Amino acid sequence: MSDSKDSSEKALAARLTPEQYRITQEAGTEPPFSGEYVANKEAGMYHCVCCGGALFASREKYDSGTGWPSFWSPATDDSVATREDQTHGMVREEVVCTSCNAHL
Repeated sequence: MSDSKDSSEKALAARLTPEQYRITQEAGTEPPFSGEYVANKEAGMYHCVCCGGALFASREKYDSGTGWPSFWSPATDDSVATREDQTHGMVREEVVCTSCNAHL
């Protein structure tokens, strides 16, 4: 089983940019106000870079002032999930893709 997991991780790492891999697989984050989608106003759907699942509709996007894209609600009730994150000495909610568990 471990060989299959190792190969799928290698395939994903080869398909994603190093930053995409770090963010989605290692729960990294990009600096605020630096991402390509923070100021994006185009109509459409935001999809998971790992599995392609629909995450958020652009009509649900708003400017939270945090420097990262923010959304009122997911594309469907089961598109994303949250889990408690206690890293960095604080309690926060981590948002993940329910299809592949990628950190968003």
